[in-house]
Amino acid sequence: MNCFKSSAELKASAREHLLGHYGTVIGAFLIVVAIMGAISLAVSLIVDISTIPGTVIYYAIMFLVSVLTGLFSSGSAYLYLKLICGRPVSVGDLFYGFQLCPDKAIVIQAWITLITYLSSLPQIILNYLMLANITHADKMLRYMLPYALSMILSGAVSVMLSLFYAQTYFLLHDFPQYTAKELLQKSRRLMVHHKGRLFYLYVSFLPLMLLGLLSCGLAMLWIIPYMAATEAEFFLDLIQHNTNC
Repeated sequence: MNCFKSSAELKASAREHLLGHYGTVIGAFLIVVAIMGAISLAVSLIVDISTIPGTVIYYAIMFLVSVLTGLFSSGSAYLYLKLICGRPVSVGDLFYGFQLCPDKAIVIQAWITLITYLSSLPQIILNYLMLANITHADKMLRYMLPYALSMILSGAVSVMLSLFYAQTYFLLHDFPQYTAKELLQKSRRLMVHHKGRLFYLYVSFLPLMLLGLLSCGLAMLWIIPYMAATEAEFFLDLIQHNTNC
């Protein structure tokens, strides 16, 4: 007998817990967007990516920036865990990742980012070659198919990483005594036989994501927190009924 909640039940519970807290979660989301957006813009303006050294420097800096997002991912996990457990939440909870085991959050994100970058390396190289030959249509066309295939590869790896390690930051707050490696392993074990459920949950948000695009991104202020709260609901439901973790 399947004792786990359905996607519809998880989403309904997430909506219930979000009532009265949209200002907080939207504010937290906007803070992360503002900080990371400002850093990315500054790097783009300062670093010249038209040269090979500039491209290498740009991606090296962005790698470090991506790694630091682990602190916000940890804080976000803490905020949404408190939310679905019925505890008071505040925008300040977003920065709790800077207090609780920040080294582990950084190591976790570094591992995930490293795999993502390695899978994206062909795409990065092909993108540079396409920009270098932007005035030569025949050479541009030559790179189109490999570039498309590299995008598919990168996307597939990103999806797999999101499924394998979706629970890592939640686990960090439940089991802060574990090392970063143990938390990553624990997430993989916890997701055995459940990756399909989580993938289906992600897919169920596609219509809303389309709505977000059609609204010029305004609807994303509601959709992203809704997704994050549902992911937290998924974790709580999973760990309460799982005996193999």
